[in-house]
Amino acid sequence: MEYDGTGYAGFQRLTRRKGAGAGHAAGPPSIQETLETALGQVLGAPVQALGAGRTDAGAHARGQVVAWDGDWRHGPDALLRALNATLPEDIVLRELAEAAPGFHPRFDARSRTYEYTLYVAPVRPALGRQYAWHRWEGLDAEALRAAAERLVGEHDFATFGQPTRGEVTVRRVMRAEWHVRPPYWIFEIEANAFLQRMVRSLVGTLRAVGARELSVDGFAEVLAAADRRRSGPAAPAHGLCLTRVTY
Repeated sequence: MEYDGTGYAGFQRLTRRKGAGAGHAAGPPSIQETLETALGQVLGAPVQALGAGRTDAGAHARGQVVAWDGDWRHGPDALLRALNATLPEDIVLRELAEAAPGFHPRFDARSRTYEYTLYVAPVRPALGRQYAWHRWEGLDAEALRAAAERLVGEHDFATFGQPTRGEVTVRRVMRAEWHVRPPYWIFEIEANAFLQRMVRSLVGTLRAVGARELSVDGFAEVLAAADRRRSGPAAPAHGLCLTRVTY
């Protein structure tokens, strides 16, 4: 599933306003409920859709994975066409297939990969501004890469986020890399799971490393502190994209 999250309140279904009817959540809709509305129209019955990742309000996805149970007798290709004809233009299903019974897109996932894009230049961009965080200061690529290497492995990431369920804040990072293609600087990270706002908080703190406001060793100390108060400000959501879920 691919979507432009600019006009949405994140992936997860919203809590309804007290006294509001169906389809009347406060604020903008979520990706999940927009998909469920399309599924209900096509399948003719209410459907609950489950997602692999709970992307933030304003964040995007190229590789979100969703699953649902529903009755359909015309094959996956016809269902794919029907759903994409019903969904708004900023949401699209790229592929559709029948899953094994009991498949869960979130709990069966082995890893997720996110990218965060910065646009580093003195002048702000006009095109693509909703997909990249504009930074005007120069950044130190070697320092950013050295700091990213400190993230690989199993660590307590409590400094950079809160668990979506339970209290465990330990996560295993398989890759954390910077790809510099001026003016775009892309941070790519793959982990078994992520804390809420973890990637955005990491990028906000790494920006300080790149701007030479925080040393690489200082970044490692911030990570080891497991203290949410030590994190830098979270980077804005619009630069974040869920790119792949691995099973």
